Amino acid sequence: MVEWTDQERSIINSIFASLDYDDIGPKALCRCLIVYPWTQRYFGGFGNLYNAEAIKSNPNIAQHGTIVLHGLDRALKNMDNIKNTYAELSVLHSEKLHVDPDNFKLLADCLTICIAAKMGKDFTAETQAAFQKFLSVVVSALGRQYH
Repeated sequence: MVEWTDQERSIINSIFASLDYDDIGPKALCRCLIVYPWTQRYFGGFGNLYNAEAIKSNPNIAQHGTIVLHGLDRALKNMDNIKNTYAELSVLHSEKLHVDPDNFKLLADCLTICIAAKMGKDFTAETQAAFQKFLSVVVSALGRQYH
């Protein structure tokens, strides 16, 4: 079990309280699909993904990016039990969708970049450390089924 300080909890909650899910979620997923094009193979049914502009303007990608970000709300509300909170999602991504678990880390990195860009100078080293700790626990929970 991960130990969270009050300060880490406060930082993570404040990040999510100020997020525009419909902006950051799609941007993070688009960045992931553009920078790591092999991740596109899981989105074959989403339509045109032929280039960066097509990905950025794809409404299915935008919608899924928002869904992913809202999925992090579950972890936020269950910070002391993230592993069990994501047990079903881990099984889904492993057994049905066959997603490479390394892709969770890639998306987490893209999300961190997008949030850092949005927060600017308010994305301090302390903020980054707390947020990346949170995402690493989520990534680990999502990859649990693979181990």
